Amino acid sequence: MLNVMLFLHIVGAVGMGVYAIMPFVVGKFKQLSGTAQEGLATGLISGGRVGQYALVLQLLTGGYLISNSDAGDYTVAWMVVVIVIFVALGALSGIVQAPLKRIAAASVNGENASSSISRVQTISAIIFILFLVIIWLMQVPWYK
Repeated sequence: MLNVMLFLHIVGAVGMGVYAIMPFVVGKFKQLSGTAQEGLATGLISGGRVGQYALVLQLLTGGYLISNSDAGDYTVAWMVVVIVIFVALGALSGIVQAPLKRIAAASVNGENASSSISRVQTISAIIFILFLVIIWLMQVPWYK
């Protein structure tokens, strides 16, 4: 069962990879026409949803792996930091959905969506940084 959970954990990490590319893709919004902005926003909404499902998979499988690990006991501080960052990732990935929907709606109506684009760029950059921190914490766990 441990190997199955480890496989699912790796699949979840790959699914969260959308957070690694999001800030770079979002940077192209201002260069696109209205119809292309709508398509990109819709794609990022779908990708963000995949990332959120992967995040839930990570939390479930990670909890199982921590509770059944042979490598040693993790410190409580490490577990708290990891959970807080995962919750922050989940919250920000949910928060970024609203401006993305506003961008898609504005492009359909021919309106200016520059404030929503700036908000998405900022939030996606923060998500990217948190994603890198999570990767680092998974590579360098704290043991008792």
